Amino acid sequence: MIEISQLPHILAIINSLTVVMLLVGYAYIRGGDIMRHRASMITCIVLAVLFLIVYVYYHLNAGLAKFGGEGAIRPVYFTILILHVVGAVALVPMVPLTFLRALRERFDAHKRLARWTWPLWLYVSVSGVVVYIMAIHMFPYAG
Repeated sequence: MIEISQLPHILAIINSLTVVMLLVGYAYIRGGDIMRHRASMITCIVLAVLFLIVYVYYHLNAGLAKFGGEGAIRPVYFTILILHVVGAVALVPMVPLTFLRALRERFDAHKRLARWTWPLWLYVSVSGVVVYIMAIHMFPYAG
């Protein structure tokens, strides 16, 4: 059985896998391999759904994590965190809409939106790992 204290680590792994798959999917589409691009992006969607399930479960049962850093690192951390959260909220409609445009073979519209969705999704995934490292490993809250 997985303990609640292990879930932040699992969330960081999911975010890391998402980063890899976003980069792989981008490389495939740039190389013209539509089938592998599609498979990579479907994997990203599955990872996103898994992330959301684990994230909601974790925060309903453990509350919000506290940041233990002091001094100049606090505004750095909270700036990254705020941009991460705003980006994540923006992705909630952007990812499904981008995906639906591809499924409906509206590739011009898909490409126009994906030019915004992909880099934001990449930022949110990377910054999620950065926030995790900073809050859990570098500057844990000591109580």
